[in-house]
Amino acid sequence: MIIDLRSDTLTKPTPEMLQAMMQAEVGDDVYKEDPTVNKLEEHIAHLFGMDAALYFPTGSMTNQAAIKIHTQPGEQLIADKYAHVYNYEGGGVSFNSGVSCKLVDGHRGMITAEQVEENINPPDFYHSPLTSLVCLENTTNKGGGACYDFREIVKIRKVCDEHGLGLHLDGARLWNALVATDESPKDYGEVFDTISVCLSKGLGAPMGSVLVGKQKFMDKAMRVRKVLGGGMRQVGFMAAAGLYALEHNWQRMAEDHRKAQELATALAAHAKVALVEPVETNILIFKLRPEVDELKFIQQLKEKQIFISALGKGKLRMVTHYDYTDAMHAHLLDLLSSKNL
Repeated sequence: MIIDLRSDTLTKPTPEMLQAMMQAEVGDDVYKEDPTVNKLEEHIAHLFGMDAALYFPTGSMTNQAAIKIHTQPGEQLIADKYAHVYNYEGGGVSFNSGVSCKLVDGHRGMITAEQVEENINPPDFYHSPLTSLVCLENTTNKGGGACYDFREIVKIRKVCDEHGLGLHLDGARLWNALVATDESPKDYGEVFDTISVCLSKGLGAPMGSVLVGKQKFMDKAMRVRKVLGGGMRQVGFMAAAGLYALEHNWQRMAEDHRKAQELATALAAHAKVALVEPVETNILIFKLRPEVDELKFIQQLKEKQIFISALGKGKLRMVTHYDYTDAMHAHLLDLLSSKNL
């Protein structure tokens, strides 16, 4: 039994999803003639109550497109120090948009309205970059799947309005947050200018992210996607997987969250574990005791066909997902409760 908890990107299409893909009606999406892609975009725009949506191959590209749309070279965005747009998108903020990042020391990847206010550069002080955008992430990846308090997001929106700043959400795992908090996509659509949502993580589609937003921003999105190399042709086969995932795999994410919490309980009781961070969704981050060799611990897991991620600075990560079955979960819980690890 191979148990791979490195990421929820490891999921593979189910036979039912593959069937939906094979039956998809397709066209040329660069000409906006792929009916399945158009259906997916209309569906997600409707979910969020926003004007328009555009299908992209990856979440990094949707984020990078949004930053390009909101900013001009030489400007600056505000984000948490753990932000995916800064840490895990290959320096794309500077490479693609010529923009710098003002990093904020938030809590588990989340920043407050007060911190946003404090980090806005005076617009009349031309020695510093002009602040033009705030990027939030929900759930937070490096922050361990933490969910924003929506009331704080509303406060951040108010600060952005007062200072004329754009507000973008990296919602790669927003579907998880919506399940965990029982919030509505339309709540988010009312607050953000643009939102990126991923279909290939907990939802289980093989690829794809969607950028959704207000019309004045989305009017630019098609051109930016083309510039970034994101124009695709008969991609309705993949869009069909996204539609299937939204219908069948969204609400079941609660099972992934439950399993992550049960793993957290088992790890907290393990003799080699020093700390388990709070678990809200499907990401679990923990630290070993100082005397425990991290590399040896990971290797012991590998020998038992269990794979996890090392985040650096002593942090280890497990991510539950659709392909992590009940049988796998029971096996791993038994292993963690035994003295064989």
